[in-house]
Amino acid sequence: MHTIETDVLVVGAGPAGLTAAAFLAKHGVDALTVTRYSGTANSPRAHITNQRTIEVFRDLGIEDRIRGAAVPNELMGNNVWATSFAGQELARLKTWGSGTHRHADYTAASPSAMCNIPQHILEPLILEAAKEYGAQVRFSTEVVEITQDADHVRAVVRERTTGTEYRVRAKYAIGADGGRSTVAKQLEFPLRGEMGLGAAMNIWLEADLTQYTAYRPGTLYWMAQPGNDYWVGSGTWICVKPWTEWVLLCMYNPEDGEPDTSEASVIERARATIGDDSIDIRIKAVSKWQINHVIADTYQKGRVFLAGDAAHRHPPANGLGTNTSVQDAFNLAWKLAFVLRGHASPHLLDSYTQERQPVGQQVVDRAMTSVRDMLPISEALGFRPGQSTEEGWDTVHELFSDTDAGRRRRTELDAAVQLQNYQFNAHGVELGQRYRSAAVVDDGTPFPDPVGDPELYYQPTTHPGARLPHAWLEHHTRQVSTLDLTGHGRLSLLVGEGGQPWRDAADKLASELGIDLSVASVGVGCEYNDVLREWTAVREIGDAGALLVRPDHHIAWRAADLPEIPLEALRTALSSVLH
Repeated sequence: MHTIETDVLVVGAGPAGLTAAAFLAKHGVDALTVTRYSGTANSPRAHITNQRTIEVFRDLGIEDRIRGAAVPNELMGNNVWATSFAGQELARLKTWGSGTHRHADYTAASPSAMCNIPQHILEPLILEAAKEYGAQVRFSTEVVEITQDADHVRAVVRERTTGTEYRVRAKYAIGADGGRSTVAKQLEFPLRGEMGLGAAMNIWLEADLTQYTAYRPGTLYWMAQPGNDYWVGSGTWICVKPWTEWVLLCMYNPEDGEPDTSEASVIERARATIGDDSIDIRIKAVSKWQINHVIADTYQKGRVFLAGDAAHRHPPANGLGTNTSVQDAFNLAWKLAFVLRGHASPHLLDSYTQERQPVGQQVVDRAMTSVRDMLPISEALGFRPGQSTEEGWDTVHELFSDTDAGRRRRTELDAAVQLQNYQFNAHGVELGQRYRSAAVVDDGTPFPDPVGDPELYYQPTTHPGARLPHAWLEHHTRQVSTLDLTGHGRLSLLVGEGGQPWRDAADKLASELGIDLSVASVGVGCEYNDVLREWTAVREIGDAGALLVRPDHHIAWRAADLPEIPLEALRTALSSVLH
């Protein structure tokens, strides 16, 4: 049995694994990615792609490709509750920052707009970028056994098409192999939470619903009918391709038996929630899945790391699954590259769990809370199991009646729908991640007090650990974002109008330490001209201050003003961050 030597073994080629493969290749790391599957995702699955993830793809150089293949944000906005597409509309909510009261928040926070791109369309684009950077990705190749010692990770892998087995010896490994992770199981990563909290069926189909959706474009259409109070009512329609391709998501109770997945049965389900028998329906695929609420206590054991669903498993509420997975990989890839190049101590890798595990915990908890928060809508509509059709429709008629009961129930429904902002306009959850770790040098000041609910509203800050705030700048007549000045696998120093001493210090230390440390002068009249004063308003440092920004756009350290010896201040900061 022959052995392949590599620096990093990536197990799994979903959003986390492919993103890790792409960034490791971009950073010049020798890595091998293997997956037991024969190709990328074969069905839509996850689809909501938030601003932070698009920023990651911007750094990878594929933002335009993603946007070209995605449903744009302007077609995502309406969340509709109705008895059927052709039937009574019950409620509507503007989502994903598209509403009048939230659109400016999203536009001001990032150079990138969120979009709707199904997983089977997204993954090939990440794979394409990974291969362009030189990544090695092997499909139909499964890990049979994985172990580690103090110096290496050792795996036995099998080519599923031929049965051929060989060994891989790597310095590090990433387990990005999903919710049934072989890596997590064999290396006994501690997981906590609950599995099987709900069961669901996805029906992928084609049906031209343009007449019912084009005037109220959205990503999710929730159909609620008498006799059903489950999380998604009688079925939720998820837009794959406007307005002709969909996933119909139906919850079911396994205690009542498994659902009939025959073509005739699923077409009947679809017709019931369309409400128009003249619509042609073509079934593409049917699959089943379960709701889990699971988080790994640690994302690292020795030389092995977990990323994506291997580390955190939760329902699709809030659309955070793929986003969190991609962001895991973005955080980890640069750290592995720095350690493998000798630019940082292996202790830098300890910060991966310190930073990403709390994010994963927040995500799984938020998703489960959002699932529970759907119940008040069913309660306000008056639908319940065992209810007759006549009783159900009587509750709808009362809801819209000019009676005290109708007015009371409409108030309850309005409150229940507004509660869904925590699922569909949770900008703070999507963009406001703040790290506390050994790779962040705290400056002894508190994070700013929140001006709004921190789950709903993103608040820009340059406090160490926060994502660098976005502001538009002008550079030789070209508009660029502050985020564009950072990332790309290197450390960056942002200085202001009095920044020449910092530039001198950075040049000296980059040469001394053998690292790539870019310097950008940002401010009024600087190389990157703050013509709109947007940066001045959010930078929270003086003209002679400085920000040290990590390759993942998070702030590692800041100086409010010019210290007596900037060279030593910056040296101390770099030594602390890189250990």
